Amino acid sequence: MLESILNIYAYFVGIFSLTYIICYCILAILSYYAIKRYLNTKNYIPNNVIIKSNYIPGVSVIAPAFNEGATVVYNVKSLLSLTYPKYEVVLVNDGSSDDTLEKLIQEFELIKVDFYYQEKIKTKGKVRGHYKSTNPLYSKLLVVDKENAKSKADASNAGINSSKHPLFVCTDVDCILKNDTIIKLAKPFIEGKKRVIASGAGIRISNSCEVKDGFLVKIHFPKGWYPRFQELEYVRAFLFGRMAWSQINGLLLVSGGLGMFDKEIAVAAGGYWHKSLGEDMDLIIRMRKYMYDNKLSFSIQYIPESLCWTEVPSTKEVLIRQRVRWARGLIQTLYLHKNIFLNPKYGKTAFLIFPYFFLFEFLIPILELVGIIVLILSFFVLDLDYHNFLYLSSTVYLFYLIITFISILLDEIIYKNYANTKEIISLILMAIIEPFCYHPVNVYASLKGYYHFFRQKEQSWGNMQRQGFNTTPKQN
Repeated sequence: MLESILNIYAYFVGIFSLTYIICYCILAILSYYAIKRYLNTKNYIPNNVIIKSNYIPGVSVIAPAFNEGATVVYNVKSLLSLTYPKYEVVLVNDGSSDDTLEKLIQEFELIKVDFYYQEKIKTKGKVRGHYKSTNPLYSKLLVVDKENAKSKADASNAGINSSKHPLFVCTDVDCILKNDTIIKLAKPFIEGKKRVIASGAGIRISNSCEVKDGFLVKIHFPKGWYPRFQELEYVRAFLFGRMAWSQINGLLLVSGGLGMFDKEIAVAAGGYWHKSLGEDMDLIIRMRKYMYDNKLSFSIQYIPESLCWTEVPSTKEVLIRQRVRWARGLIQTLYLHKNIFLNPKYGKTAFLIFPYFFLFEFLIPILELVGIIVLILSFFVLDLDYHNFLYLSSTVYLFYLIITFISILLDEIIYKNYANTKEIISLILMAIIEPFCYHPVNVYASLKGYYHFFRQKEQSWGNMQRQGFNTTPKQN
């Protein structure tokens, strides 16, 4: 009986692995065409035309801040220096217990103003006031002071309610944006034949980079082991995965660190859900559902350029804490929107995107754990054919290496982010050992996140401690 079960499982894993490889091959082809299309059309409307135009949509840059007193002044100055003719910076002080608000008031000469605040999206934390500068140099800045609700999503909703432009960018206040970020994110909204409801771009790691007064001075390859593994992860995910889904209008996620959204659709979809641990994915799904429900044509675009730098966890403990939250956010979001699954009303989202995320994002850590258990049982109970097992494992490993090496090559050809060949070789070496050193940590964190979700443990964001140019623990 046990032997039959183990054989059935082995057959299932073989079919599953083959399907996974085929899916990734398709994604690779789609990604190639998406990047090629972008490079061929990126100058369709030159940046200087957008800068001089009076007919471009206005953009509100929304940045929640919690206990960022150490660097908030520099971060706001960086956001105020972005190149775009019609934009505002909406800084949301999310009930900081340090001197964040006081420093903003002093540096930018802020005064509390009468402000018509319409709560189109309900927020848990009460908005206490709005501040504007008496200095014309800072006329683009609006500071929103609200009570803390232990949720970045709630702070973002308060920023959306306070914003005045039809498009908004959501970012973290400690993220470092490229000078032309708004221009490049807004281009799909300007050029798109269908109504573009969201756009995103690549995010890179600021660990070990030189940052002065909130501005990125020089890009360096991360020094720590865990940041290096995440660098590899980001290159593969943004260039391969998200560009491929963008090509077929199948994006289910625009990163919370940097994304531009159509405010009308985001508000109609209910904004961010303050209880979500994956609020960025949840918002995109609800925006897609809204468009399907109202039979409206839409598009979500991704840009194969690095426009944002952010600090990532530098220790195993903080990394696990982050990935546990990500895993809980994934299963929470899939469960919340389970009515989409195989529902003809929602087209490719129901029959392609949701099944992919369920099978190849949610299910894989569970299958890996079961696989280890089966392997141990087979070792003690059955006469396992280790040759076939070795062939299958080697095939999957080599395929992973090919995909990763192509991602690194594409990234270097297109963007040349690394200072020398030594850094590229280091990244390649990290790819070779990643499945043995880093991947098990991610699997453990995912399984722990699933366990916490099913045990209905408290759904909180936790403390994601930063170490770079901001050593103050922050709410993430």
